[in-house]
Amino acid sequence: MKRKGNSSVTFDSAFSIINAALSGSFRQEYVDELASSKNFDAALHQLRHRMQSHTWKVHGHNLQLDQVVTAYDRQTRLEGFHVLNDWNGIADQVNENIIPVDVLDYAIDNCQAVQSEKTVLAVLLDYYFLYILGLLSMRVWDNDNADENLDRLNEALQHLQGPLGSEQRFVDNAETLILLATSHYELEERGYGILLDKVRTLNQPHRLKIALQHAGSIGCHLRFGFEATYARDTLDMRNDNVADYPWLYFALAVVMREYVRIHENGCRDQGEREVVVEALLNGLSPDTKILVNPPAKPFSTIHETEHAEFCEQLYSYRDALLEECKPHRPSMNAYSPIGFFFNFSQNVVKGTVTDALLWGDTWTVTLNDLLTGISPGQPSTHSKMRLANTLMGYARAHPHKIRGQMMPVIVYDPQAGHRAYAETVRQLHEVGR
Repeated sequence: MKRKGNSSVTFDSAFSIINAALSGSFRQEYVDELASSKNFDAALHQLRHRMQSHTWKVHGHNLQLDQVVTAYDRQTRLEGFHVLNDWNGIADQVNENIIPVDVLDYAIDNCQAVQSEKTVLAVLLDYYFLYILGLLSMRVWDNDNADENLDRLNEALQHLQGPLGSEQRFVDNAETLILLATSHYELEERGYGILLDKVRTLNQPHRLKIALQHAGSIGCHLRFGFEATYARDTLDMRNDNVADYPWLYFALAVVMREYVRIHENGCRDQGEREVVVEALLNGLSPDTKILVNPPAKPFSTIHETEHAEFCEQLYSYRDALLEECKPHRPSMNAYSPIGFFFNFSQNVVKGTVTDALLWGDTWTVTLNDLLTGISPGQPSTHSKMRLANTLMGYARAHPHKIRGQMMPVIVYDPQAGHRAYAETVRQLHEVGR
């Protein structure tokens, strides 16, 4: 299906090209060719050139992504999002280079002595394709098959993170690609409302996955704002996050419906129940009072019916929810996402990639893993704590100026998480009384 202004680019054609590259031998052959360069610096600069041009050639492969990227990036910017480029707060403008190139430039300056050069090249290449998939995730609505397109992106994401690449894991599903793609500061925030309207058209399983991840990520994001950016002033936080609160209302409403369904159907899957309870707790924790009561302006007219439904269901199941929240109280001995807070989700992924580059060793802990404390298998709670503390270490070494003070933008603090938990539970006890 052709779209006006897109030339011959369609979702089907773009997906077919990219999925073929990810599911075949292209990445392995390209990394092998780079590794045979005269030196590591030359290999990194060659990779940089290919990322900038979005054209890739190796042996029998000729992967031309420039038309796809140019068309989709232009269209997505018109809708309000700079998926590929980060915001430079110091220069007060969007960065010229795409995010994978920014990270590659860091590797050029800092990874020349790494032991596994091939791993570095493979991770950088996969990180580039992660953002290409992120760009595609914003275009799944370009035809009438958004749900099917998301399922296909899941297939491509599994190829990206499978044995044919670096095996660095970034995110768990295509729904989280949408979160990653929009996790930037945008000078104009109109795109978030447009995107939320699109998300509402997805089927229930996709909406639930998006809601679970957004409840967790926005919870972490706003807790960071509460502690750092807004000096614990919730009114200031509400006024400065007019794009986040509607998404949080949506996420909580969708997850609450699932909680009610589980109770009404007598679901015996304890893991499924715990995931839903934890998402509700995490999403409520930054600003419980406003989220469980009719919102003050500017949110009083936003999704009133949906929010009223959430409040009614919360009132009905408050006592059960309070009881089920108890196992999720943060402690020093187990990882808890309620003790994890950050400015933007994409910086969590970027920090994980940076650590993999510096050590030449990949992580199996994804962004999704850091948004939950539930660990039935791998990765372990120890791995999550280790990565969270590693990311905080880098953030402390490279702080940002916030309210005139230098502060880390990623923090793991179980004690702060315990305070947030206690305040959330206190506010829930007041619901309906």
